[in-house]
Amino acid sequence: MDTRLPLDDVRVVELGQLLAGPFCGQLLGDFGAEVIKVEDPGQGDPMRQWGREKPYGKSLWWPVVARNKKSVTANLRTEAGQDIVRRLIATADVLIENFRPGTLERWGLAPEQLWEINPGLIVTRVTGFGQTGPYAARAGYGSIGEAMGGIRYVTGDSDRPPARAGISLGDSLAATFAALGTLVALHQRGRTGRGQVVDSAIYEAVLAMMESLLPEWQIAGYQRERTGTTLPNVSPSNVYPTSDGEMVLIAANQDTVFRRLAEVMGQAELATDERYATHSARGQYMEELDGTIAEWSSTIKADDLLDLLHGNGVPAGRIYRAKDMFADPHFAAREAIVKLAHPELGEFAMHNVAPKLSDTPGRVRHVGPELGEHNQEIYQGLLGLDDDAMSSLRSAGVI
Repeated sequence: MDTRLPLDDVRVVELGQLLAGPFCGQLLGDFGAEVIKVEDPGQGDPMRQWGREKPYGKSLWWPVVARNKKSVTANLRTEAGQDIVRRLIATADVLIENFRPGTLERWGLAPEQLWEINPGLIVTRVTGFGQTGPYAARAGYGSIGEAMGGIRYVTGDSDRPPARAGISLGDSLAATFAALGTLVALHQRGRTGRGQVVDSAIYEAVLAMMESLLPEWQIAGYQRERTGTTLPNVSPSNVYPTSDGEMVLIAANQDTVFRRLAEVMGQAELATDERYATHSARGQYMEELDGTIAEWSSTIKADDLLDLLHGNGVPAGRIYRAKDMFADPHFAAREAIVKLAHPELGEFAMHNVAPKLSDTPGRVRHVGPELGEHNQEIYQGLLGLDDDAMSSLRSAGVI
């Protein structure tokens, strides 16, 4: 196995804040990119204050989203701050930002200006609505992109308003697509030597997840609606009760798998019943079939039920919470959770790098840095500023 990280020859300057831009930086940093995060010298990225949990009074989110990064400070609203960041960008392969469109341009950091000093720079821009179009200038949070992209309308119960996932789904999707686009742009730069803009819009990243939503409406006139815990016309694929009060998810909607489930239930005849013999038939009789399965599952303890299903090739599993993940042997065997040293909190657990590469896997090297922790390393070691220049910038509130 190659001990080098696959992106360790890539330098990224991250100007974004909160999640949509920084998660893109996190993904690149996970595979070895040198991610230099530029923060305001006052309070830094607001993520440093988000997700506080007692009794620590510290953000437990910041060490994750800023992992593997270096932190420098610069006031981008000043000419001196813009100048020092311009010098930093001249050494970089990628610039990530998630400000409202036009912000970089007002600071004299438009892509066209940056390409004059660094023709190969990839400029990765993550926004709510993209860099063009009539909505481009609007403030765009992840929740708005989720609504516009279609996922909010189909999430939740039919008799209630649209629900949301308990995570920042839109921001994370846009950042993931931004990371993909960045890697594609870097590959293309290897052919041409030229950089380009990667324009990742939250609503488009969400839309990309919406399966056949558009042709279903265009061609069939079918409008997907909220269906609670089930997917329309996909059965059985639901959460079922057990005798010890647990809930087990069973997904046996494919014909061959449903036959195996019917046999495990001791009701092999269900697989040939015209109501359940095909995928479309099971979808039509979903409620009735779910009732039959629930009646059977409720007579068996969860552990026994899972052993029975797994032993017969029927996909099934518990609905995990964090404590379940820490206790699960599969998580442990695949090192899905990594534990690092935090300077104040001690042992700090977080999810590991995904996906896994066989020869050059990514690695979480350290938790998120303190504000401006790497000013000296970057500004003096990389850019060559002397002590007097650093002192002057500090005194002026630039760094």
